[in-house]
Amino acid sequence: MNIKTVATTPFLDQKPGTSGVRKLVSAFKQPHYLENFIQSIFNSIEDYQGQTMILGGDGRYYNRQAIQTILKMAAANGVGRVKVGRGGILSTPATSCVIRKYNAFGGIVLSASHNPGGPDGDFGVKYNTSNGGPAPEKVTAAIFEKTKVIDKYKILEAPDVNLDTLGESKLGDMVVEVIDSVQDYEKLMESLFDFDRIREMLTSGKFRMCVDSMHAVTGPYAHALFEQRLGAPAGTVKNGTPLEDFGGGHPDPNLVYAHDLVEILFGENPPDFGAASDGDGDRNMILGRKFFVTPSDSLAVLAANATLVPGYKDGIAGVARSMPTSQAVDRVAASLGIDCYETPTGWKFFGNLLDAGKITLCGEESFGTGSNHIREKDGLWAVLFWLNILAVKQQPVEQLMREHWQKYGRNYYSRHDYEAVDSDRANQLITKLREQIPNLKGKKFGDREVEYSDDFSYTDPVDGSVSKNQGIRIGFTDGSRIVYRLSGTGTQGATLRIYLESYEPDPSKHDLDPQQSLADLIAIADEVAQVRALTGMEKPTVIT
Repeated sequence: MNIKTVATTPFLDQKPGTSGVRKLVSAFKQPHYLENFIQSIFNSIEDYQGQTMILGGDGRYYNRQAIQTILKMAAANGVGRVKVGRGGILSTPATSCVIRKYNAFGGIVLSASHNPGGPDGDFGVKYNTSNGGPAPEKVTAAIFEKTKVIDKYKILEAPDVNLDTLGESKLGDMVVEVIDSVQDYEKLMESLFDFDRIREMLTSGKFRMCVDSMHAVTGPYAHALFEQRLGAPAGTVKNGTPLEDFGGGHPDPNLVYAHDLVEILFGENPPDFGAASDGDGDRNMILGRKFFVTPSDSLAVLAANATLVPGYKDGIAGVARSMPTSQAVDRVAASLGIDCYETPTGWKFFGNLLDAGKITLCGEESFGTGSNHIREKDGLWAVLFWLNILAVKQQPVEQLMREHWQKYGRNYYSRHDYEAVDSDRANQLITKLREQIPNLKGKKFGDREVEYSDDFSYTDPVDGSVSKNQGIRIGFTDGSRIVYRLSGTGTQGATLRIYLESYEPDPSKHDLDPQQSLADLIAIADEVAQVRALTGMEKPTVIT
């Protein structure tokens, strides 16, 4: 076995964000860049020698090359076995599923999630721990410290591995096992949902659906689940072949980037149900016939109807949402008499709550929903959950949603994204907001009075760890909110996200357009933060 030790010097920009390191492909293709980060993972963890690890990605450009490099580095560093998805493909939820099923030591996920792909697009790497979830902050902090002092890495000199044929081969002393990307995940879904009932609905001739995989990782999973296992007609899954550049599209399942699906569901003679997923398969968008379900409402509906689904028939222990996510699920939790936790943005914060059995369902406004079945958000799981509920209730998406609002009230909600903002301008905006925090309480803006303002801080109820500066909140006496955050998922400049929420209990006022209902809050958000002046942008890039 010819292990080569390569001298290197640190890159100073390898601090993991909310979910690993994401950069332009050109950054990762720099000599030693990927290798430095991978070696820093091995340098920061212990007792992995001889253990099993999982490896896969979303199929974006540079995925295959990176996997070959990582396999050779894993062999050089003493990993015993690596299970890798066929063709280098493993959705993020499937990676979590496989880590948990085979009690693996951990896994490496190659994805930049919903960011664009291709030679000029983005790439990303993150490390998942043995519970199947993204590494917690103490682990990512340790990795980052190693990236700052790394001076060498180890790699095996060997031919590339055949990733397209199932089975085992050797790379030095390490076993490489190419596994079916879909099989283990499909079995897990079948254990949670009433496949017979869903199949009956999909083959009845009375229910039509459309699933857009956006030329991203969920294509093979969606074909296997919906068209093959559950009997939906061929053609139900659109854009189902993963492409390195996602077909030139932006694999983010929202009303702007999933416009093809939106046109179908809001067009002539639309299907009854539509769904889209993102680059690595962990996000979802749910649509009814000419009807959009916000991710915040989706989480609330799943919680309210969980006992209709076999995997959750005995009820749920609790729920959690990220801080910017609307408070719709809070009202369901209160009605059910269960706890509701508010966490910072980033799926890793749900991990401790799930492991401790404090929650069963969790979600983020950024189109991510999940449960205790794995430790990642899971796009197709959410789609199956919705289909199971619809199969039991036998009613359209819009009717189900309106009945939910009638019972719990409607949380009007919207997110305004200002993308690729100059980083200095974005940081100046947040700094000026922080300076205002102590002076906002009691201040009036039209009919609204500020009840509280803060920079959200979270103390983990399981391990006591504290996460500060997680987003600036301005709450009003009527329950409405404005939240400002700089996102950690972009690769160029900064993304400013502004979240707006207002509660409406009166069913006669549940038909307003959210932008109309939130118009005064939108104006207040700009006035307080001077958004247009400081970003130089007249309007958001994306509104959801």
